[in-house]
Amino acid sequence: MSTHGSLDPQAVLTVVDRRIFGGFVEHLGRHIYDGIHEPGHPTAGPDGFRRDVVDLVRELGVSTIRYPGGNFVSGYRWEDGVGPREERPRRLDLAWHSTETNEVGLHEFSDWLELVGSDLMLAVNLGTRGTQEALDLLEYANVDADTAWTRKRAEHGRPEPLGVRMWCLGNEMDGPWQLGHRNADDYGKLASRTAKAMRMMQPDLELVVCGSSGSGMPTFGSWERTVLEHTFEDVDFISCHSYYQERGGDAQEFLASGVDMARFIESVVAIADSVAATKRSDKRIMISFDEWNVWYLFDENGEQDDKPEEAGWPVAPRLLEDRYHALDAVVFGDLLITLLQHSDRVRSASLAQLVNVIAPIMTEPGGPAWRQTTFFPFSITSRLTGERVVRVPLDGATVTSSRFGEIPALNAVATVGEQGTSVFVVNRSVGEAATLRLDVSALIAELGREPRIVESHLLHDDDMYAANTLDDPERVGVVSLEDAVIRDGILEIPLPPVSWAALLLA
Repeated sequence: MSTHGSLDPQAVLTVVDRRIFGGFVEHLGRHIYDGIHEPGHPTAGPDGFRRDVVDLVRELGVSTIRYPGGNFVSGYRWEDGVGPREERPRRLDLAWHSTETNEVGLHEFSDWLELVGSDLMLAVNLGTRGTQEALDLLEYANVDADTAWTRKRAEHGRPEPLGVRMWCLGNEMDGPWQLGHRNADDYGKLASRTAKAMRMMQPDLELVVCGSSGSGMPTFGSWERTVLEHTFEDVDFISCHSYYQERGGDAQEFLASGVDMARFIESVVAIADSVAATKRSDKRIMISFDEWNVWYLFDENGEQDDKPEEAGWPVAPRLLEDRYHALDAVVFGDLLITLLQHSDRVRSASLAQLVNVIAPIMTEPGGPAWRQTTFFPFSITSRLTGERVVRVPLDGATVTSSRFGEIPALNAVATVGEQGTSVFVVNRSVGEAATLRLDVSALIAELGREPRIVESHLLHDDDMYAANTLDDPERVGVVSLEDAVIRDGILEIPLPPVSWAALLLA
């Protein structure tokens, strides 16, 4: 099975916004407690943060991290998480049927972000709270003036503002599961009022309004249009959320997930631009794809599995701890390729989530931290992505999806930058190996010589359901793509079935 294409370093789609390699940390399950924060762990510092997890998050290459939710934020009182720890209240978290101790709050999380080298993306509660509470948080976090809130911030150990640039106006407000769920008209009006008020305090904020919780929502499309009709002039981004899983043992259909993501993005862009047209505006609303991942949310009976097994209201229960296999990682890598292919409009994205909860990093209390299979495509793509995204048109073999019909068997994107030219490619076929032949003569002409393959990485396992576990944390990894060559101006990349690869040319 063969596919042909070309790589022209001048075919630039856009300049890369590094926020596309963002992450997401929610007060959910063992993400914070027993995940990033475990006082008494052998690697924990005096702040209680596990340094083995810090090292892995830094290796992952996460830019901006969305916090504190997620569904959690719609019932969250941010004031509970600041001030002396011994005085912080314990609260019920209705989103995940747990008890929140508030041991970690805004200050502690900001300290952790400094350790991992990431920026803060903060969500405000527009579920059970409103405009005034959002303003209070903004003043507390960002304002450089002598006020009651900024004095409290100083008393709590942070005299200087946090300088949070990007803010989410609530979370999944279209979802009936969401505390304070509203219809599009009511939410759009509230989001507009809140955005206008926040910009009165700090005009240069970047604001994200809630789009649909997924393209399968009954109100998808009409929700985006109505919300943007209210907020178009007030916000910079609209959110997209999408999760994928294998259903009914149909791996081939699962491997078409990138096609679904692409159509989702293109639909939201079309709606946003149609609103711009009706307003006779040349402004372009960008997309913050601030929740995406593989997530086995539904069991074999189609029921959601998202509540703790423990009775009552447990603290940090084991929840949503998916074990990812090689197939998941290949789909995951394809989703990353898709985000880069649409990065002219997807200017921010948040992998949901980072540690223990549907995460690339797993931990055991008192024990090790390890990389899940999905860790590798993210860390390698983040590290190798250059300053500019380049289109890679392909023509060749196809596979069949029951939902989408014939789709390309291979999917690819490239980036160029100071370190060289990076190529990312995935073979979506369950049963057939493939070879990608890319004409790189334009790259040769630009360099004045034939490029070298400086790095190559292949993620594939003959057992596509092999996974990394506590007992075998290195079962699946990446290897060099030894058979990749440049010959007569053609880059040849051999790919086994169900595989993802990355190469750096320089």
